[in-house]
Amino acid sequence: MCYCRPDTTWERENRDLYSPECVNAWEWAPVIFARISKAGKCISHKFVSRYYDSLNFGALLYVGGVEKAYGSCADHTSILPLPLYNPAVFETEGNKAEFIKNDKVIFSLETPGTGYVNMQADCEATRLLQLAEEAICKASELTSLRIGDYVAIELSPASILAEKTEGSLSFKATFCENEIFNIKVIF
Repeated sequence: MCYCRPDTTWERENRDLYSPECVNAWEWAPVIFARISKAGKCISHKFVSRYYDSLNFGALLYVGGVEKAYGSCADHTSILPLPLYNPAVFETEGNKAEFIKNDKVIFSLETPGTGYVNMQADCEATRLLQLAEEAICKASELTSLRIGDYVAIELSPASILAEKTEGSLSFKATFCENEIFNIKVIF
């Protein structure tokens, strides 16, 4: 499934998310995303590595209880932080990514040095760069990719992050022992 999100959904400044009154829950999915560095359409698998230059982990938020395509358009819900990392970092042993809700790890993965990762949500090893490259090729079949576009790949199905009855919560992520985002979701 491919969803395109408007620019207004991109949260790049690490600002807290103030939930609209009509929203009772937020769902989330951990992602790896790639920055497009060369414009293209119908990109071949053979040449896809030429079309992106950096990656990072992030999170996509969705309004809970509504159709996913509609729920993905809320402002400041594409948490795709800077800086980005060289693709080689994703093939280096021991680089760990963790997503943390209220000081409890809710998703993690670690690169064992082969470019493959062990994910708690999926027993099968998956090559991160291969996932990113396949998504870039697939997205470029439908739309022209431009320099600066991001292609995000969900690493796990969306699940509940926050409900109005819980009140506020903290949500952060780290990669290579660096904090990549740290926000509060406030109802």
